[in-house]
Amino acid sequence: MERVRKPEWLKINIGANERYTETKRIVESHCLHTICSSGRCPNMGECWGKGTATFMIGGDICTRSCKFCNTLTGKPLPLDPGEPTHVAESVSLMKLSHAVVTSVDRDDLPDLGAAHWAKTIREIRRQNPETTIEVLIPDFQGRRELVEQVIEAQPDIISHNMETVRRISPLVRSAAHYDTSLEVLHQIAESGITTKSGIMVGLGETPQEVEELMDDLRRIGCHILTIGQYLQPSHKHYPVAEYVTPAQFAAYKKTGLDKGFTQVESAPLVRSSYHAEKQILAMKKR
Repeated sequence: MERVRKPEWLKINIGANERYTETKRIVESHCLHTICSSGRCPNMGECWGKGTATFMIGGDICTRSCKFCNTLTGKPLPLDPGEPTHVAESVSLMKLSHAVVTSVDRDDLPDLGAAHWAKTIREIRRQNPETTIEVLIPDFQGRRELVEQVIEAQPDIISHNMETVRRISPLVRSAAHYDTSLEVLHQIAESGITTKSGIMVGLGETPQEVEELMDDLRRIGCHILTIGQYLQPSHKHYPVAEYVTPAQFAAYKKTGLDKGFTQVESAPLVRSSYHAEKQILAMKKR
């Protein structure tokens, strides 16, 4: 398959300032993993330069091997019992007003990592009572009692990514299922916690399919949607079918807001936690 050339609007300036250097030092000195670096996020320079980072718990090795993802896959190491404390301390050191946490999939564990998730959320809250908490969770294989453990820890936003439209989902997601993800999001929305999801475009989907996904998300009560360009991490990953234009991203944003999402972040370099701190401010104004 012929590679699609990357357009000018996707070229970014990594840049680094004192805040970036300090964020990097805190992350490394606490032996923390971030999805920023493991996922090769294009916004790392901007976010770390503002002192924000998305912590990745449960180690840095995932039990799944999705074709779009750059995270290491294989047999993970045992959970680090000190990780919830280290993450909470780092949130404090970075003086974060809004903390974002995600994780690898831990299908190797009896509870798939749910208790570790709950401990991390509670420890962040204990050490940083003024900080709002957003979590981007795996599907926990659709096990409601495990999703409930995260809900009971009461973060401010719970996100679970649909990743792509229904037709393409089985082509790029190694173990997750479109309808399972919808059920997880429905359970979160029913709890009353602000519910969020994200997708990548440029995998070969049509605008009509994106609109159908929006309808599915609105039907189950999802509040916030992020849409960004899929960027192929390496030649071994799923190929980019197209680079969606900024105009199309703007059209997706308008359509999403018209369909009733309270917030839609839609632009080429948008990722799940991009401008998350702005979303929490908008939530508080509602």
